Amino acid sequence: MKKYLFPFFVLLLCFQGCKTTKTVAGKTMELTTQTVPVTDSAPKAIDWHDQTTFLLGYFNPERLTHYPYSTWYISGFDDYELKTEAINKLLEISKEDLAIKVVMGTWCPDSRREVPRFMRVLDIWQFPVDKVTFIGVDEAKRSPVGEYVSLDIQRVPTFIIYKNNIETGRIIENPTTSLEQDIVNILSGMNNNK
Repeated sequence: MKKYLFPFFVLLLCFQGCKTTKTVAGKTMELTTQTVPVTDSAPKAIDWHDQTTFLLGYFNPERLTHYPYSTWYISGFDDYELKTEAINKLLEISKEDLAIKVVMGTWCPDSRREVPRFMRVLDIWQFPVDKVTFIGVDEAKRSPVGEYVSLDIQRVPTFIIYKNNIETGRIIENPTTSLEQDIVNILSGMNNNK
């Protein structure tokens, strides 16, 4: 029965706006159907340069799992193919005295590509999320964060790795090899990105 209701409503909508006359109890009545607005079920494209989509200042990375950011974050996280050899090296490195700052712009295609991948690497490495600070910037790479100017951000995303509260290295915009290998290189003193 239910499978017949949907086609019936589709046919009803096809004839919307048509006038029909019908005889009821010997009287002719003019029936007019009302036009019912039908909304398009396909989502509109997101304009990432619209300031209402910017995440500015400090923000919780969990926000990236919610719409509209989830449209790129979840697939970027799930689809990233890790480099096994680099991950195995990374798993041997202690996380104890480390902290990371991620400076990104939700308007930036590089940020939308690299940040989910970076978070996937941190997830596999079991790096504590509470030791990762996220800072969102606008298209001019400004942010309402007091310490922001001292970070000297030129391009985004920028991943800044600290050991004992001292900057050890950066991955800027794109990794040199892979995110996981670049982290290993930074933490083992073979940093090329700083």
